[in-house]
Amino acid sequence: MRGLKETDISKAIISTYHDKLLGRIVNDVLIVGAGPSGMTAAFCLAQKGLKVTLLEKRLSPGGGIWGGGMGMSQVVVQDDVLPLLDEIGVVPQAWRNGLHTVDAIELAAGLCLKVVQSGAALFNLLTVEDVCVHRERVAGVVVNRSMIGESLPVDPVTFSAKAVIDGTGHEAAVVGTLRRRGLLASAAGAEQPCEGPMDAMSGETFVVENVAEVFPGLWVAGMSVCATFGGPRMGPIFGGMLLSGKRVAELVAATLTESRERAPAIQK
Repeated sequence: MRGLKETDISKAIISTYHDKLLGRIVNDVLIVGAGPSGMTAAFCLAQKGLKVTLLEKRLSPGGGIWGGGMGMSQVVVQDDVLPLLDEIGVVPQAWRNGLHTVDAIELAAGLCLKVVQSGAALFNLLTVEDVCVHRERVAGVVVNRSMIGESLPVDPVTFSAKAVIDGTGHEAAVVGTLRRRGLLASAAGAEQPCEGPMDAMSGETFVVENVAEVFPGLWVAGMSVCATFGGPRMGPIFGGMLLSGKRVAELVAATLTESRERAPAIQK
């Protein structure tokens, strides 16, 4: 290639990333954690015309999907998830008893592509250190480069949103920022609830039925639901994760629509 300059490659990366980042500082919805529930919520919300940004602290989005069960790259889903898989463009293989297997790599890659094509923005290698709370409502998140803020005295930057979704899985990292300050009472009756032992059937139901706004402006989805409310874990079955993401998208979209409809009356 004639005229190829290393500096042009660097300029292309820096300029386009800068434009993308700058355009996503202010959002309708911020989702922390690009696992199965977070990515499903992202594309469902973006399809509704909302400005959605998804933040992932690791290099690769996908959360626990990639490893399947014990490093075997197959995951399991149930019958009622098949329409959602079809929307993502993933082909399951029927097994028995209403269960289907999905290639873990195909599912993770399919979700990533669906998120990007929906118009949502996905940033990897960004970790959330804290939240912004304005007038007793979560109004955004405080973000640093992964592995930098933990080891060097480097200040973070801030993203704002009308709603934030904690999809960080077992950590429930965003919820934890409020709990450490005593701003979030435990719905499970314990100072710091934790996931219960394995119960796949109960866990799959729990992560969908208990999607909730746990603090004004802050929602939980996926395994963050179990970590927040003390629900059981369920292992390498991912139907509940996907449906939990879809459910939180429906609830957040409805809440934001209701807020917009009320706004003119409040201004009068």
